[in-house]
Amino acid sequence: MAEQRRDPRGVRGVREGAQDVPESRGRGVRAEEADAWEALVATARRTVSDGLVVGTSGNVSVRVGDTVLVTPSGVPYDRLAPDDVTGVDLDGRQVLGGLVPTSELPMHLAVYRSTDARAVVHTHAVHATAVSTLVPELPAIHYMTVALGGPVRVAPYATYGTDELAENMLHALADRSGCLLQNHGTLTYGATLDQAYDRTAQLEWMCRLWLTASAVPGLSPTLLSEAQLAEVGERLRGYGQRG
Repeated sequence: MAEQRRDPRGVRGVREGAQDVPESRGRGVRAEEADAWEALVATARRTVSDGLVVGTSGNVSVRVGDTVLVTPSGVPYDRLAPDDVTGVDLDGRQVLGGLVPTSELPMHLAVYRSTDARAVVHTHAVHATAVSTLVPELPAIHYMTVALGGPVRVAPYATYGTDELAENMLHALADRSGCLLQNHGTLTYGATLDQAYDRTAQLEWMCRLWLTASAVPGLSPTLLSEAQLAEVGERLRGYGQRG
């Protein structure tokens, strides 16, 4: 899993200059950013079609150099067009577009400033959100727990869009690539949009699995031990195609 690299500035101040943008500002969109925006919109739409969000809830971002492209606030994903590119710098100052960035910008920027993430996906997935209200950590119900760095922690509740929520999330993400947000949803990151999305989908599936197993009267699901998870971690290092 990616090494956590804390920014001494923390998450304070990332919202300054990032909201209430009245008109298009900043520079033109570069070719690489246009391509990244297209992929971001496709991923955001996938969160809706796969049932991970409803309406305009949740948000997606991708980092291109020192620019973070983000879904705008309150705009249905199926209405986003190539000209709607919305981007900020790592301090939250808008450099691309005229749409107001997502209200969850502090969380996204906190991840980019503290890890090597290149993409972040935040959803309100039903089963994951349900689990976030029941336990402080998703039990190790399946070996794919290792793909997220270990048992997934729940970040304590804080109002959406606040620095407090971003701080809580960073603590839950330590040595992990995903976490649950109490009474709220999920957040995962990755080296690509596909990886960040896949981790979100995997997290929601594991939450559904645990809830299903836990619902059987008189029985408790078996959980994997640290040793079993460590063995899986070794095997996953050689998983997939080579070359």
